[in-house]
Amino acid sequence: MDGIPEAEFPLRTFLDFSIDGGPDGEPGTAVAVLDVDERHLNPNGIVHGGVVFTLVDTAMGRATLSVLDEGCICASIEVSVRYLRPVGGGRLVATATVLRAGRRIVHLEGAVHVEGDDRPAAVLQGSFAVIEA
Repeated sequence: MDGIPEAEFPLRTFLDFSIDGGPDGEPGTAVAVLDVDERHLNPNGIVHGGVVFTLVDTAMGRATLSVLDEGCICASIEVSVRYLRPVGGGRLVATATVLRAGRRIVHLEGAVHVEGDDRPAAVLQGSFAVIEA
């Protein structure tokens, strides 16, 4: 994430996903990408829901940071996920978009799909608190 050394985000390192701003660096958007391997699967061979959640929650945080004033940070205060289809492998792409950026709370939506398949595997809505650092 911007301004945060990778070593200070061990969960991202452990899950091994990338995170970037949205297309063309558009503020209020972010994309996270993860190549599924065995560490991401539950005992049934399906990507664990917590992995999907973490991917989008992180993208939502990145999208939120892109619309905040200098010196502010954010934290998720509520995220709702609806899993629509199981994922057994491939490249997961999580997108996050700011719907409304208020002074104290930012509202977002997100989705996860397998690269090459536009059907969502999960959709999310979330709210992030704006915190003055």
